[in-house]
Amino acid sequence: MNVSDSENKIVNVNSPELSKPGGHYSHACICNGMVYLSGQLPVDAQGLALADRPFEQQVKQVLFNIEASLKASGSNKSKLVQVRIFIVDMEMWPAFNRLYAEWIGDHRPARIVAGVSCLHFGSALEIEAIAQA
Repeated sequence: MNVSDSENKIVNVNSPELSKPGGHYSHACICNGMVYLSGQLPVDAQGLALADRPFEQQVKQVLFNIEASLKASGSNKSKLVQVRIFIVDMEMWPAFNRLYAEWIGDHRPARIVAGVSCLHFGSALEIEAIAQA
């Protein structure tokens, strides 16, 4: 995706590395040089929700989904501007933070963490993000 292709219009993007969206949304939308990622759950490429898997496996799947959505949008994790993490069990925050830091390296986009009571499929976490195209 070329950044100029997304000027002044909204371009919907779905990654070929991920399962098709299960609802009325796209994995990402590009507008005015920015990529807006839909919330990513721990769902694999076949559409299987991994909510019954260990927390670390769920985190790695969500981060893979984020990276695949960015790649399909012509972006990458070094262009992330803001990341929003929704997590069911705040006791898991240190484990998440460690895995996230390993994944993202030295880049430090703005981020929030919100403790929530439940997520779709009974997932442990969901992440949405904004990046430069």
